[in-house]
Amino acid sequence: MFDFEKFTVYQKAELQYSKVLKVLSNTKIDRILKDQLKRASLSIVLNIAEGAGKFSKNDKKNFYVISKGSTNECVAIIRILKIENLITNELFNDIYADLLEIAKMLSGLINTMIKR
Repeated sequence: MFDFEKFTVYQKAELQYSKVLKVLSNTKIDRILKDQLKRASLSIVLNIAEGAGKFSKNDKKNFYVISKGSTNECVAIIRILKIENLITNELFNDIYADLLEIAKMLSGLINTMIKR
Protein backbone atom coordinates (compact mmCIF):
# COMPACT_ATOMS: atom_id res chain seq x y z
CA MET A 1 0.00 0.00 0.00
CA PHE A 2 1.25 3.48 -0.85
CA ASP A 3 1.49 6.02 1.97
CA PHE A 4 -1.11 8.34 0.45
CA GLU A 5 -3.69 5.55 0.44
CA LYS A 6 -3.57 5.59 4.25
CA PHE A 7 -4.42 9.31 4.43
CA THR A 8 -8.00 9.92 5.51
CA VAL A 9 -8.06 13.06 3.39
CA TYR A 10 -7.11 11.03 0.31
CA GLN A 11 -9.85 8.49 0.99
CA LYS A 12 -12.41 11.27 1.45
CA ALA A 13 -11.25 12.94 -1.76
CA GLU A 14 -11.75 9.68 -3.66
CA LEU A 15 -15.29 9.37 -2.32
CA GLN A 16 -16.00 12.99 -3.18
CA TYR A 17 -14.78 12.35 -6.74
CA SER A 18 -17.24 9.44 -7.03
CA LYS A 19 -20.08 11.72 -5.95
CA VAL A 20 -19.03 14.31 -8.50
CA LEU A 21 -19.17 11.71 -11.26
CA LYS A 22 -22.81 11.09 -10.32
CA VAL A 23 -23.52 14.83 -10.56
CA LEU A 24 -21.97 14.87 -14.01
CA SER A 25 -24.52 12.35 -15.27
CA ASN A 26 -27.02 15.25 -15.38
CA THR A 27 -27.24 16.01 -19.08
CA LYS A 28 -28.49 19.56 -18.46
CA ILE A 29 -25.15 20.69 -17.03
CA ASP A 30 -23.03 22.63 -19.51
CA ARG A 31 -20.18 20.60 -21.00
CA ILE A 32 -17.58 23.16 -19.91
CA LEU A 33 -18.79 23.13 -16.29
CA LYS A 34 -18.85 19.32 -16.32
CA ASP A 35 -15.28 19.17 -17.59
CA GLN A 36 -14.05 21.78 -15.11
CA LEU A 37 -15.72 20.10 -12.13
CA LYS A 38 -14.38 16.70 -13.13
CA ARG A 39 -10.84 18.02 -13.57
CA ALA A 40 -10.87 20.05 -10.34
CA SER A 41 -12.27 17.13 -8.35
CA LEU A 42 -9.71 14.74 -9.79
CA SER A 43 -6.97 17.29 -9.10
CA ILE A 44 -7.75 17.13 -5.39
CA VAL A 45 -7.11 13.39 -5.37
CA LEU A 46 -4.06 13.42 -7.63
CA ASN A 47 -2.26 16.27 -5.89
CA ILE A 48 -2.67 14.63 -2.48
CA ALA A 49 -1.15 11.45 -3.92
CA GLU A 50 1.67 13.27 -5.67
CA GLY A 51 2.43 15.45 -2.66
CA ALA A 52 2.66 12.43 -0.38
CA GLY A 53 5.35 11.01 -2.66
CA LYS A 54 7.62 14.05 -2.48
CA PHE A 55 10.62 14.08 -0.19
CA SER A 56 10.92 17.70 0.87
CA LYS A 57 8.40 19.41 3.14
CA ASN A 58 8.16 22.33 0.75
CA ASP A 59 7.38 20.10 -2.23
CA LYS A 60 4.74 18.23 -0.23
CA LYS A 61 3.21 21.52 0.93
CA ASN A 62 3.03 22.88 -2.62
CA PHE A 63 0.99 19.90 -3.82
CA TYR A 64 -1.34 20.12 -0.83
CA VAL A 65 -1.83 23.83 -1.54
CA ILE A 66 -2.76 23.02 -5.14
CA SER A 67 -5.18 20.38 -3.90
CA LYS A 68 -6.78 22.91 -1.55
CA GLY A 69 -7.14 25.36 -4.44
CA SER A 70 -8.90 22.66 -6.46
CA THR A 71 -11.19 22.05 -3.49
CA ASN A 72 -12.17 25.73 -3.51
CA GLU A 73 -12.73 25.53 -7.26
CA CYS A 74 -15.12 22.61 -6.79
CA VAL A 75 -17.07 24.57 -4.18
CA ALA A 76 -17.46 27.50 -6.58
CA ILE A 77 -18.71 25.21 -9.35
CA ILE A 78 -21.23 23.33 -7.23
CA ARG A 79 -22.52 26.67 -5.92
CA ILE A 80 -23.15 27.74 -9.52
CA LEU A 81 -24.89 24.42 -10.23
CA LYS A 82 -27.10 24.95 -7.19
CA ILE A 83 -27.96 28.53 -8.20
CA GLU A 84 -28.90 27.25 -11.65
CA ASN A 85 -31.00 24.44 -10.08
CA LEU A 86 -28.88 21.79 -11.76
CA ILE A 87 -28.28 19.87 -8.53
CA THR A 88 -30.59 19.25 -5.61
CA ASN A 89 -30.09 20.98 -2.27
CA GLU A 90 -29.46 17.57 -0.71
CA LEU A 91 -26.69 16.72 -3.16
CA PHE A 92 -25.22 20.21 -2.86
CA ASN A 93 -25.15 19.96 0.95
CA ASP A 94 -23.58 16.50 0.82
CA ILE A 95 -20.78 17.46 -1.56
CA TYR A 96 -20.27 20.84 0.12
CA ALA A 97 -19.82 19.15 3.52
CA ASP A 98 -17.29 16.73 2.01
CA LEU A 99 -15.35 19.56 0.40
CA LEU A 100 -15.35 21.58 3.62
CA GLU A 101 -13.95 18.61 5.54
CA ILE A 102 -11.32 17.97 2.85
CA ALA A 103 -10.29 21.65 2.91
CA LYS A 104 -9.86 21.57 6.69
CA MET A 105 -7.79 18.40 6.50
CA LEU A 106 -5.62 19.85 3.76
CA SER A 107 -5.10 23.00 5.83
CA GLY A 108 -3.89 20.75 8.63
CA LEU A 109 -1.43 19.00 6.31
CA ILE A 110 -0.19 22.34 4.96
CA ASN A 111 0.28 23.75 8.47
CA THR A 112 2.16 20.61 9.49
CA MET A 113 4.57 21.10 6.58
CA ILE A 114 5.09 24.77 7.52
CA LYS A 115 5.77 24.06 11.20
CA ARG A 116 8.25 21.22 10.69
